[in-house]
Amino acid sequence: MKLLESLFNTLTLSVVELYLLLGYIMGIGFLLGVLEKYSNKFLFKTFGPRGVLATAWIGTPVHEFGHLLQCFIWGHRVKKVKFLQLANPNGVLGYVEHQYNPGSIYQQIGNFFIGMGPIFSGIGALMLGMYLLVPESYQTFSEYIHNHVSPELHTSDYLIVIGDAILVITKSLFTFENLLNPFFWVFLLFAISISSHIALSKADIHGSARGLLMIFFVLVITNVFTAFFDINTYRFVVKVTEYNAYVLAFSSIALLFSFITLLLSYVLYKMKAGW
Repeated sequence: MKLLESLFNTLTLSVVELYLLLGYIMGIGFLLGVLEKYSNKFLFKTFGPRGVLATAWIGTPVHEFGHLLQCFIWGHRVKKVKFLQLANPNGVLGYVEHQYNPGSIYQQIGNFFIGMGPIFSGIGALMLGMYLLVPESYQTFSEYIHNHVSPELHTSDYLIVIGDAILVITKSLFTFENLLNPFFWVFLLFAISISSHIALSKADIHGSARGLLMIFFVLVITNVFTAFFDINTYRFVVKVTEYNAYVLAFSSIALLFSFITLLLSYVLYKMKAGW
């Protein structure tokens, strides 16, 4: 009975640690997926396939680059890459084919990050675009991160971080000066295109799930091992997951433009339908 109780406690601890380590980024991915799903739905109803393809020129290569970069980081062998294909009969706009060694725990864990790659590359591209095209807005956002986001933030403050970050970006971007700046409109087109293709496909989610299972397995084995030496892994994981405050703050830019894309696609759809 005591063995079963110990095993149950280990599994419970591992689930909690998995959530603390990766739950927030998975939540962001899920939310971006919902926003993109409805955005593309309204665009398709309004313009047909051309509505989705119009943003694919920028969004899809950024999406696939996210997969490709993570393949290199986690040691997967890349077999074939297609950054953009517009005439695929199955509607697949791009893909990265890769192989890994099933005997390598490191490469198996990499499946999770490879699947999540488009979220990282999408956020990175949005930040780079802001830095190059609307540097004043980028500077304002950077100052907010520097002054208000820190590892010491309590998890209960994370929603406030996202809300405040979105508000800061919105106020700094949509100014009278920027509306007269042609580079702002270039950035807006760039951001909408990326946000329209930042979410994960079913294949991406399937690949990430394989990696997630391996991460969970490693956590369980680690917790079983450390229990014999009375080592508290939970405190270590909590310390490591202080990065979540930064993940959520930087994710705010992707959430903002995904919401803007959804709003614009809905307005266009209603205009075509005659309101």
